[in-house]
Amino acid sequence: MNTRADQIRHALSALQPSHLEVIDESHMHSRGQQTHYKAVIVSAAFEGRRTLQRHQAAYAAMGGLMQQIHALGLHTYTPAEWDAGAAVPDSPHCRGGSKHDPAGGPSR
Repeated sequence: MNTRADQIRHALSALQPSHLEVIDESHMHSRGQQTHYKAVIVSAAFEGRRTLQRHQAAYAAMGGLMQQIHALGLHTYTPAEWDAGAAVPDSPHCRGGSKHDPAGGPSR
């Protein structure tokens, strides 16, 4: 595994997704650091779970890897939701700094 995105994909594969996208959005935020990601996860493991429970499952799968990133946008769907045309929203602009930013200001 070379990139942090690859590490995230590997970790989230524990949810046995039928569809998984991990998008590195660091270029929009953090001056070249690998710190901002969006994950689109479609898994039968999300059946009957509320959004919070789905996110908790994703964070649990990520484990200690969460300590290495600043932001992870999660978009979690059941296969039926995905097949019905679930839309993945655009990511918001980053408003805060990261511990990876040099001193002197937040990332933009």
